[in-house]
Amino acid sequence: MTKPVELIIFDWDGTLFDSVGQIVDSLMFAAKEFDQPLSNDAAKSIIGLGLPEVAKILFPKVPDLHTEILKSYGDHYVANSKTDVWFDGVSELLADLKNQNIKLAVATGKSRRGLDRVLNQTGSVELFDVTRAASETRSKPDPLMLAEILQYTGIKAENAIMVGDTSYDLEMARNITMPRVGVSYGVHSVDVLNKYQPLTIAHDVGDLHQFLNHQVQASDVA
Repeated sequence: MTKPVELIIFDWDGTLFDSVGQIVDSLMFAAKEFDQPLSNDAAKSIIGLGLPEVAKILFPKVPDLHTEILKSYGDHYVANSKTDVWFDGVSELLADLKNQNIKLAVATGKSRRGLDRVLNQTGSVELFDVTRAASETRSKPDPLMLAEILQYTGIKAENAIMVGDTSYDLEMARNITMPRVGVSYGVHSVDVLNKYQPLTIAHDVGDLHQFLNHQVQASDVA
């Protein structure tokens, strides 16, 4: 019997928001400013983690510079991210799910300040029942932010779906026994995502929309 789907939780960067390129560019800028070696692949690989974790992984030899590096990153990102937008089809996906009375949430590695900025930028504050940012809880793949979302909504993990583009998203969901969906158009490869037993891997937003609708409608008639 299909469990009823009551809540869908989305990662932000690389899942809803087309911002991966700008994140990488801003990390590369900050690394260069402080004369720290960094490759594009390394910068891309940590997208989804909280910023303190990012600094520890990418710049382990200069902990005294972490605060300054992250400020440089943040300043560059804000100054150059005005054109970052939702992936094509995301607006329609979220509106459709909302119209079906599905609760929507965000679980992101962004800071609260950064998340609030892009929520306002996209005019989507009212679409989401609850949002959690890494700066106010534990970073992925710790499942605390999902537990907090479930507590807020009063919904069980088995009645929710986590959608994300990284291993951190899917591992976080697996750690709390929550069904999960990967998307291949963001950061991590299909091979990496498949290690965390997703229900499916969507290759574009249209594919994701179709799958989530099927899950919602199947649970309605089960």
